[in-house]
Amino acid sequence: MTAIRISGGQVHDPANDVDGEVRDVCLQDGTVVAEVGPHARRIDARGMVVMPGGVDIHAHIAGPKVNAARKLSPDDRRDDPLDRTEVLRSGTGGLVPSTFATGYRYSLLGYTTVVEAAAPPLAARHVLSELRDTPMIDKAFLILMGNNQVLFELIRESSGAVSPALRDAVAWWLEATGGYGVKLVNPGGVELWKQSNGHVDSLDDEVAGFGVTPRQVLEAIGGAVDELGLPHPVHIHANNLGVAGNADTTLDTMRTLGGRQAHFAHLQFHSYGGRPGGQPRSRAPELLEFLNRHPEITADVGQVMFGPAVTMTADAQVSARLRDLTHGKWINHDTEVETGCGIVPYTYRAGNYVHALQWGIGLELFLLGQDPWQIMLSTDHPNGGSFLSYPKLIRLLMDRGYREDQLGRANQKAIRRTALLDGLDREYTLNEIAIITRAAPARRLGLRDKGHLGIGADADVTLYHDLADREEMFATPRYVIKGGELAVEDGDLRRADDGLLLSSHAAFDPEVSQVLAPLFEERYTVAFEHYPVRDPALREPARVVEAAG
Repeated sequence: MTAIRISGGQVHDPANDVDGEVRDVCLQDGTVVAEVGPHARRIDARGMVVMPGGVDIHAHIAGPKVNAARKLSPDDRRDDPLDRTEVLRSGTGGLVPSTFATGYRYSLLGYTTVVEAAAPPLAARHVLSELRDTPMIDKAFLILMGNNQVLFELIRESSGAVSPALRDAVAWWLEATGGYGVKLVNPGGVELWKQSNGHVDSLDDEVAGFGVTPRQVLEAIGGAVDELGLPHPVHIHANNLGVAGNADTTLDTMRTLGGRQAHFAHLQFHSYGGRPGGQPRSRAPELLEFLNRHPEITADVGQVMFGPAVTMTADAQVSARLRDLTHGKWINHDTEVETGCGIVPYTYRAGNYVHALQWGIGLELFLLGQDPWQIMLSTDHPNGGSFLSYPKLIRLLMDRGYREDQLGRANQKAIRRTALLDGLDREYTLNEIAIITRAAPARRLGLRDKGHLGIGADADVTLYHDLADREEMFATPRYVIKGGELAVEDGDLRRADDGLLLSSHAAFDPEVSQVLAPLFEERYTVAFEHYPVRDPALREPARVVEAAG
């Protein structure tokens, strides 16, 4: 591999307490090294900002829901073709790009690692196929477990406690699918909606026909993930997304975990006051106060960006509500005994009260939060907006004048329901941006080789011109180096490598199959012995992160 010396850049590597120091960064054999020889390629980085490659902790880029969303918006894709070149394959862009375009465009933004945040285990082959087809970036996926009928059986038998069988089942599912971590979406609530058109009013509501409650699902599966010591803690999309008053549910969910490590997805969508069915208001400050006292909990924001989006979620009940609002195109899908899915094209409008409030709450979470290591950047791509809007979001955080101009364009009644007009003059520093887009996501994912530039780290590096216009700066990296090789130069992709598949492994008793097999026979249409993904073309090669438990 090429040896590279990045010379004289302003380095922002917060994981190693480097805040804008002018220093060299040396790369060889795909890792960061202390020194390289005199014949190494030299990149003159004087006047540039040097950061680790970006890490997106929560996005939707592969699997059945993403593929269905592509089919739902052919006009969006038709207007954004990607032509084949000597280096690149053809594809389509839009809000839900094709696999090739997804990898290329993340790389062009300086991102090198992306997590697909919600995949049905039953669809693991599909997810792996698409991730293998997505070039340039390293990638992992989280498997959905919050509405799995087989796991409900084990939870009911243990009365919500973490039984050995449940713990082993969680580890078995990761091994069977090649997944990286565990995702809970509206735990118990999706199945409740599927069974009886019901919804969760309380975490102690019983899921019809299964004798379990959302609280028991949280305690049991969250506890199992914690005991297994998986590299990434349980990743939670809480109940009652988007419903006025759901901040109470979010706080109750956080308390239920009882001090266990946890990550909350798209927290903005779960930070609303008011009464269900009424007009929401912000309760972001209250949630941040709780987070400040509980460093074991982290979150990504799920920032809404004004303009077009595509909502896609395993929380099919939410999509049904959005369909009723938009009266437009909609897809709803049921994945057997595991989860649901809903997809609705959507547009966020600055003049709309609810949309402006959502936009404002996201900014509150960023700007009022005391610890950037707890609050990470995301738009829940493409739910709150495309990942291509990340540079604009960064400018909102770094440029107070620009932010105030945008505040003036939004629905003022909504903005007055937030703290954004209370002299909130915070501007993020470059080091804080490096934390929320790189160091913190990598640390929370347990990716020790990512998100920093210390000796032995993966040689994933992004170099930016230090421009006053932060949106332009972060939209147009000067160089992107992936795995020690130059991938992007002056806005052009120079190569198109495959990228790594990341998965995790935790030890389990193989005798758990004696527990699971009869439950599969009862519940699934797929035979237990055919369920695991064994195809080497999908599973290998992969970097496997071992659990600490």
